[in-house]
Amino acid sequence: MITHVAISPTSSSFPFIGILIGLPALGALVLALLPRQAKQAIRWTALGVSVVSLGVAVAMAICFKAGNDGYQFFTNHSWATSLGVSWMTGVDGISLFMVVLTTLLVPLALLGAGEHRRTKPFTAWLLLLEAACIGSFVSLDLILFFFFFELTLIPSYFLIAGWGGPARAAAAVKFFLYTFLGSAMMLVGILYVAFTHEAQTHVLTFSLQALEGTKFSGVAGVLLFCAFTIGFAIKAPIFPFHTWSPDTYAESPIGAVIILSGIMAKLGTYGIIRFDLGIFGHASRVVAPVMLTLAVIGMIYGAIVACAQRDLKRIIAYSSLAQMGFIVLGIFSFSTIGLTGSVLLMVNHGIITAAFFLLIGWIVKRRGTSNAGELVGLQGPAPVLAATFTIVMLASIGLPGLNGFVSEYLVLIGTFITHRWWAVVGVTAVVFAALYLLWAYQRVFHGKAEGANAATKDLSWGERAVIAPLILLIVVLGIFPGPILHRIEPSVRHTLTHVSTNSCAVGSHCATQSMGGSK
Repeated sequence: MITHVAISPTSSSFPFIGILIGLPALGALVLALLPRQAKQAIRWTALGVSVVSLGVAVAMAICFKAGNDGYQFFTNHSWATSLGVSWMTGVDGISLFMVVLTTLLVPLALLGAGEHRRTKPFTAWLLLLEAACIGSFVSLDLILFFFFFELTLIPSYFLIAGWGGPARAAAAVKFFLYTFLGSAMMLVGILYVAFTHEAQTHVLTFSLQALEGTKFSGVAGVLLFCAFTIGFAIKAPIFPFHTWSPDTYAESPIGAVIILSGIMAKLGTYGIIRFDLGIFGHASRVVAPVMLTLAVIGMIYGAIVACAQRDLKRIIAYSSLAQMGFIVLGIFSFSTIGLTGSVLLMVNHGIITAAFFLLIGWIVKRRGTSNAGELVGLQGPAPVLAATFTIVMLASIGLPGLNGFVSEYLVLIGTFITHRWWAVVGVTAVVFAALYLLWAYQRVFHGKAEGANAATKDLSWGERAVIAPLILLIVVLGIFPGPILHRIEPSVRHTLTHVSTNSCAVGSHCATQSMGGSK
């Protein structure tokens, strides 16, 4: 019989989670009721709602008790009792910083996007997308999670189709069909898991904590793992389910692509950690060699293809594919160090890609293109822009002292402990990252600026203020990541303990080395 490890959730008298989901959703409704002509009121309302949400998330992070591996700010309310569905939410060290990251990037996207066409629907869709992403990160009921997970598709589709580039219609349809197909497979898996649990316990529930104790045969567990993981892999994206992302990132408006790459991509890897490892611990270990192989292929493939790109948005899209490979590598290392590094990398990657796309958006605003071949010598007329891009680029490469280094180092060390050769291959992706990012920087910022390039304006004080929080986080998290790691690690240890217990209970070998406290 499988031994279930209790989560010991703790509740809070202050409804942090309810406010974080409800406030942006209510804000989107208020914006829908405002007259279309009141653009200033619309912008200030949207910004105010997003800033208040950020304040609530920061307050929740401050109140979060470090060292506790259970869910905090837990809520559980009956929703559809006869169907086993409930409003069950909570955050642990893994989901906490995903929520904070979401509330941080939305106001920056609103400020940095500078979208003046149809401001009302643009801001309303962005706030609804924020609510859906937060709901996904805090849901502990599988149907509730699926509801928010699917809800993210609607505002994303309309943002891409309504404010994207020339090929926005095709990119929006491709994005929607890919992700919807993956979600359909995941829904089948969710229902199968719940009905299997009902057959074993005579209780129909979609509670994650309850379903973690469900027993599956080896084949059934692997098939269900695949059903869930395909949906998550498409959303991330993870190789080879990534083909929608370059077109979508290239055609999306800057405000939308910041959320797509910085937040929504993490829904996929978060789902793997929360649901695949939580429910299918044994199957996760069985399939781990395949996932590790796909991870390193994605890292190398993404880096090589990025070297051949001329469009800056596409370079960052393929760079993100490589970074998703890093995250998957750490997840399936099944070491505390590796998985902790993956969670931290999810946060750091969101910060770095948001900064990249903000800068690229401002370059497009000035020059009307993101093609590196048409951008030469911008360092001369725009030195602050060049310096800011340099810091973000070096963080993405993994320069010591910046946030990208800490998380990538933890992932590679954790993977080397348990799966040495995959880690060795993965190191080459770091070299390729330096190659394509330095190449892009040289093409855009070095050389002699002529014509329109020579007249490029530097970052305004307002733009500097928008990107300053991201640059500050890049530096601070590179030097002092301890407070975040201390909150992530207990939940990571709990997750790996459950995977180990699940594997041993169904007759698998007990990999105590990879689960050890020091690793």
